[in-house]
Amino acid sequence: MLTTAPHLRIRRPSPTTAEFTVTTLPPQTLPLRLLWLLLLFLRISLSVTMLLILYARWVQERTRSCFGAQAAPPTTSPSPPPLLSLDRIIFALDAFQGTPAGAVLAKIAATVSLPVLLPVAVAVFYALSLRVHKQESLLVLRGLGVQTCESPATYLAGAATRFIPTEKIQDILVNEAFRGFEVRYYLVVVVEGEEDVVVVFPGLLPKRKIVETVWRGVRECLYEGRGEDRGLTSDK
Repeated sequence: MLTTAPHLRIRRPSPTTAEFTVTTLPPQTLPLRLLWLLLLFLRISLSVTMLLILYARWVQERTRSCFGAQAAPPTTSPSPPPLLSLDRIIFALDAFQGTPAGAVLAKIAATVSLPVLLPVAVAVFYALSLRVHKQESLLVLRGLGVQTCESPATYLAGAATRFIPTEKIQDILVNEAFRGFEVRYYLVVVVEGEEDVVVVFPGLLPKRKIVETVWRGVRECLYEGRGEDRGLTSDK
């Protein structure tokens, strides 16, 4: 429900500009928006819980290093420090340790060894940062060039983009290749001075109908009025 098969979205801000986006994001209906909000709430809740467990374990390790093997309960400041400061955050965390929920998380932190807790925390944070859907786009600017954009796998990384000037574009082709026992079609940009072609939509590899639609739209936007006729090419 959260994702669909790769489908194409076309946006034409002007006659000389076109953006082709292939995405697995379904239409944003009201039930889907509510489901996204629920998923966001779960991500935040699990992230905060894991952070509190790590902080509880850090307090325990700090106490052991200061007082030996005998653990002492964390102390709190007599008065809250100023807002929006590190001391204020530590004050709030220490205050949470005295609550029943904080005691439960502290008990969980104490029962798990550090060599196990740290990798588990990293794995949890990575899993919570993964994007549910994928999106790749091709922006065409007549007289300037094309720009490819690929969304990252996680929310922690930035999108991978590349701009190819028009004078560097030798051709734009539709190639075909075998993937197992299946023939897959993909769009490529032949760049002058580069041995390897630039594959458009490399992560999603949409169906042939989408690839050919983008190919025609790109050529129409880039070469309209130039009288160029470069046929559809396949490389087996």
